[in-house]
Amino acid sequence: MYASFWALVPPIVAIALALITKEVYSSLFIGILVGGLFYSGFGFEGTITHIFQDGIIGVLSDSYNVGILVFLVILGTMVCLMNKAGGSAAFGRWASSHIKSRAGAQLATILLGVLIFIDDYFNCLTVGSVMRPVTDKQNVSRAKLAYLIDATAAPVCIIAPISSWAAAVTGFVEGEDGFSIFIRAIPYNFYALLTIVMMVGMVLMKVEYGPMKVHETNAKKGDLYTTPDRPYANAEEDMTDNGKGKVIDLLIPILSLIICCVIGMIYTGGFFDGVGFVEAFSNSDASVGLVLGSFFGFIITIILYVVRKVLSFSDCMSCIPDGFKAMVPAILILTFAWTLKAMTDSLGAKEFVAGMMETSAQGLMNLLPAIIFLVACFLAFATGTSWGTFGILIPIVVAVFEGRNETMMIISISACMAGAVCGDHCSPISDTTIMASAGAQSNHINHVNTQLPYAITCAAVSFVTYIVAGFVQSAWIVLPIGIVLMLGTLFVISKLNPAEEA
Repeated sequence: MYASFWALVPPIVAIALALITKEVYSSLFIGILVGGLFYSGFGFEGTITHIFQDGIIGVLSDSYNVGILVFLVILGTMVCLMNKAGGSAAFGRWASSHIKSRAGAQLATILLGVLIFIDDYFNCLTVGSVMRPVTDKQNVSRAKLAYLIDATAAPVCIIAPISSWAAAVTGFVEGEDGFSIFIRAIPYNFYALLTIVMMVGMVLMKVEYGPMKVHETNAKKGDLYTTPDRPYANAEEDMTDNGKGKVIDLLIPILSLIICCVIGMIYTGGFFDGVGFVEAFSNSDASVGLVLGSFFGFIITIILYVVRKVLSFSDCMSCIPDGFKAMVPAILILTFAWTLKAMTDSLGAKEFVAGMMETSAQGLMNLLPAIIFLVACFLAFATGTSWGTFGILIPIVVAVFEGRNETMMIISISACMAGAVCGDHCSPISDTTIMASAGAQSNHINHVNTQLPYAITCAAVSFVTYIVAGFVQSAWIVLPIGIVLMLGTLFVISKLNPAEEA
């Protein structure tokens, strides 16, 4: 079964079960179990040791993964602190006096998501905690908030030169100037750019369709969740308004987080040892950098609240276990998703896809960007990782085009990045999808179901745009065509599916 289609069966089983049963933990575990059975040749002992020793214990003893979990817990604690101090409530009051409409609340969420481009995990949780009170006040459904957060996380990070994603992609382009290739690839990253166009277009044109339309219709009537399962429904009780909280009690912690995380990331890249800023970002360790940054942001927040006498020191400390508890669902799903990825890796998924790509590369040069986009979509959707998809496909693309056609190499690398982000955006086992659910405090499967039609629409338009790009090979001609196609598609959908008045 090694390096064959069977390697992709475990994640397909997990995703199918999650979408059918609406139960994410058991679905992921069954996918892991299938992977363990395939790897061991259906032996009992081999299956159990592979699942737990190589899988769960293996991923939880990986320093990068542990760093991400520590970062999650610190962020969860900071969200709890901001709620308890009344900073979130104060911001909610300020925003509700300035943001008077559902469209305004959604546009503000998109803008904040675009501005926080350092890292997708950081983006998901920060935008969620800041904008949730505002969107709740304007009756925007939790599913729609989760979509807006998710669609401004990875798609924005993949077109931001100073981000952990740029650093990752740069590392995969061996034998070339990775950073300049990343910059030149930005105009061809159609999925990321068209996702932003699509979000703004949908808000301004008031277009909703698919399961999201049901959620939004119900939200206008006051039900933000739609489904009976509302795992975070009691979170509003934590939003205390003690009268002492001010907007600065939310802004200073958020700004200190952003600044400290940037410093943490360039520190891990050797900036303070004389390495240049851009190079330090390229060489940074996102996991360690985010942990260091969030820890110092956490310390600054505690000092701020104690000095301002908004919270006592013991109140601040009591937020640590509460923040941990708030992140338990995300940590559980992430652990299972990482374990499932370990199962597919051990079955040779990378080798299977690499072999398939190399055999199909010849004779389809003009259509190759569109084919790479589809392969990257499928691989990232099945494995739940865009970075893993970059690691598999980008070296193949460089090998196919190096020294032959540099423009096609740039377009194809962009197609790989766009497809990876698209698959990651859609996948229920993707860490950013899990984070977006946690950030919006939305049911995870609700988020996946409502987001899929939107992501698929954008993917279809991007696919057509990549076909054109393979022949035209100029971003300044192809990108406007993609934008017109995207807005035209939204216009047709709005006519076929008219919005209901609130």
